[in-house]
Amino acid sequence: MTAVSLQAQVATLIAHVPQAVRENHLAAAQFITLPGNQPPWQSTALKVQRGQSYSLFASGRIQWSARNPARYGGPGYHLWARVAPGGRIVNLTQSTGTFVADVDGILELGLYMGVWKNAYGELATPTTFYARLAGHLECWAVVWRGNPASALAALVRQRPDTWFLTNEMVRLAMPVEPPTNWHYLLETGTAEIFTPQRGEEGRACIALDSHDDQGIIATPIDFPLTRDTTLRWRWRGETLPSEVAENTTHTHDYFSIATEFDNGRDLTWMWSSCLAPETHFHCPVPAWSPRETHFVVRSGTAALGEWQQEARNIYADVEAAMGAPPSRIVRVWLIAVTTFQHQRARAMFSDIVLSDHARQLVVL
Repeated sequence: MTAVSLQAQVATLIAHVPQAVRENHLAAAQFITLPGNQPPWQSTALKVQRGQSYSLFASGRIQWSARNPARYGGPGYHLWARVAPGGRIVNLTQSTGTFVADVDGILELGLYMGVWKNAYGELATPTTFYARLAGHLECWAVVWRGNPASALAALVRQRPDTWFLTNEMVRLAMPVEPPTNWHYLLETGTAEIFTPQRGEEGRACIALDSHDDQGIIATPIDFPLTRDTTLRWRWRGETLPSEVAENTTHTHDYFSIATEFDNGRDLTWMWSSCLAPETHFHCPVPAWSPRETHFVVRSGTAALGEWQQEARNIYADVEAAMGAPPSRIVRVWLIAVTTFQHQRARAMFSDIVLSDHARQLVVL
């Protein structure tokens, strides 16, 4: 990214785009700075109508630790938006994003730190999480007249060297959608890291490619958890996002498959870089620790690049790692986190099946 500030680039853009072009495509715009230690939400002066499109163009870094400069997040991790009152929250997946207002109201921006309580931007975690954050994000928020792709193309014709315009124009032209019947969890936000593919003999697969990103996709199911309930799947790891143990808050980069239970908790089976198989631990991220438990089923790099078949007795693993098992499985998850060490994870998942002595459910 260029060393010139986003605000300076926006000023240059406005100065060189003819007024007629701006009036035809921009309904309103505002430049906003969001300090890292300020909890959401911050109101803008931008009014939007239901069905109207708006875009966010952002830069900057939120520092998570004063002692460790490698612990940080950018706009694709932190920046969320909503239209108030009553609008649902949305998030950037990169440094730019375009959204459609779901209600009439005022555009608000917020930095995410913790866990959302609901889809309208209420936090389930304390705002004290923000106190240790430093840095800031800069954001140019634009409300469009008409089609945002056409507006972006018109601006790019005037200033083709403006990175944030070209980035968003390309992103809109080539959307990355999750596999059918899978959705991203609100708690980690929408991402562009899981995609549907076809593997060996045309088998349905889900591909993961995450670099300095995170996401959880889930598919809803309803399956009893009995002593015989087994989860089977195949996966092919290509790149592990950590070279060290993943059980600390600053090294918790991994990929895994999980089942969510009717008590709101989940157990996730992970491929570790070095932790021994059968190791289990509660999530080291404080906001997730009461909810999520990790169970290592494969370790090391020797099997990377080759399909591996796994089978786990869910009841036994829950009993060993979490205590008394719940009654039912309500969702299957695929998880990737690469935001702590800013590395890359690549993998493929296929042939996900739940079964017991009486029934079988093909998940993928």
